Amino acid sequence: MTTPDPRSTTTRFRALHAREACFVIPNPWDVGSARLLASLGFEALATTSAGLAFSLGVRDGSPSRDQVLAHCRQIVQATDLPVSADLENGFADSPEGVAETVRLAREAGLAGCSIEDYTNHRDDPIYDFGFAVERVEAAVEAARAGDDGFVLTARAENLVCGVDDLHDTIRRLQAFEAAGADVLYAPGLHDIETVRAVTSAVGKPVNVVMGMPGATLRVDELAAAGVVRISLGSAFFRAALGEFLRAVAEVREDGGFTFAERAVGFSEVEAHLEPFEVRDATRAVA
Repeated sequence: MTTPDPRSTTTRFRALHAREACFVIPNPWDVGSARLLASLGFEALATTSAGLAFSLGVRDGSPSRDQVLAHCRQIVQATDLPVSADLENGFADSPEGVAETVRLAREAGLAGCSIEDYTNHRDDPIYDFGFAVERVEAAVEAARAGDDGFVLTARAENLVCGVDDLHDTIRRLQAFEAAGADVLYAPGLHDIETVRAVTSAVGKPVNVVMGMPGATLRVDELAAAGVVRISLGSAFFRAALGEFLRAVAEVREDGGFTFAERAVGFSEVEAHLEPFEVRDATRAVA
């Protein structure tokens, strides 16, 4: 199996958003988890900023743009699936800086990416409305610079940044849609009525993240509410880390090793890791 031409992955990724069915896009944190998820039947992957940061032993938001893009290239080359990248706020305040990040994302062979309106400053977490829209406009222009169908997701971060304002969140998503974003995403939607309020207010595909505390909705419920894409953020990584920490606690505090009875076997893991020829999936950007 070899990695396909990047244009084919963007075409497939865009097609997933046009289907009637809702799809789940899980978030690997390294090459191994990407290949395992691909072998288990998922149709696309998305990176996780927190999963990457924690795997590097640093806080979420700490890795540089170069580190994140290098990680993205590894995930792109790990499987033949389309990959969308969590590029946080684009690693820049200015629209020009965001556009450059999107250009580099396309060059890395990604099928899409997300840009959020979080400032990376906890005391003033959300960009002003007009400036946030300008940033999305710049991201869209960079995404459309080629004809490869790169999928741009615009995120409104109010609900996970202490701004409990659904009206403003929807207003931002509507403005991002008008600016040309392909997918709209507001993390922090925990009940089905709020999800419906968002999906009914916009005309573009909506991504909802599950695996956060308090978010217990099912795939069929979200699909019925009009959701097109469901991501997991860092949930799979945190689930794995939770089991790891419980195992460590057993050894350190109780002197026991029963955790090994729950551990997956070598043969089961290796059954999912068929030989994969890695090729350079990066592209020249027009």
